[in-house]
Amino acid sequence: MAPARCLFRPAAAAATVTRTIPTRCAAMNTMSNRRFLSTTSPAAASPTETPNPNLNPNPKPRPKKPLTPQQQAFLSSALRVNQAGELAATLIYTAQTPPLINREPHLRPLMRHMYDQEAGHLDTFNALIAKHRVRPTALYPVWSVLATGLGWSTAVMGREAAMACTEAVETEIGGHYNGQIRTLLEMVSGWEAEGYDVGDEFRELISTLRRIRDEELEHLDHAVQHDAKKAEPHWLLTGVIRAGCRGAIWVSERV
Repeated sequence: MAPARCLFRPAAAAATVTRTIPTRCAAMNTMSNRRFLSTTSPAAASPTETPNPNLNPNPKPRPKKPLTPQQQAFLSSALRVNQAGELAATLIYTAQTPPLINREPHLRPLMRHMYDQEAGHLDTFNALIAKHRVRPTALYPVWSVLATGLGWSTAVMGREAAMACTEAVETEIGGHYNGQIRTLLEMVSGWEAEGYDVGDEFRELISTLRRIRDEELEHLDHAVQHDAKKAEPHWLLTGVIRAGCRGAIWVSERV
């Protein structure tokens, strides 16, 4: 085999160098062959990488923190009062609808839409009450009579009064749900800060309350759009109804 040619030189000069120092080029060929015949791969020769703990494919699941007695009491009262409030809402719309649509048939789709949503809310809280074995309010009969009477009387007074009733009720209910959601989010933030898992069920409850709150505020918007502000005397009618709602919420949370 001819001696290897050194790179970056003219051919004649390369031949001269080959004749004068064959030993040096032969040594280079030997070193090159040794490198290519080495059984150690470049990857194996590189330093071993330290595994990244953040890329662990099987992380240890975080524990769930048990509810304190205060948190359990809050959740029980929240489900109890929400169920009572949704029952009252369905009864109000049930009592309002016949006298109201007799005079103004064009309101039938709106009244049906709002009733259907309230009935869905009631079904949701009935299921949650049963699932978590929460005692319903003991004042079901009282709220049933009062809600029916409120719905019928405001509808007899006219469309404006009926819509003012919805405005007043939904204003209080919307604020009530907002308060519950804030409390639940504070609980979640505390658990996450301590490294606990919140759990899908708890997050689903918050999502459900947000959806129901938004639908209640939608009813408020419908009422205002249908002349709730024109009820006379608006301030007195809505003020009395809102005060009654606050009292019913306070009692239902406890009884």
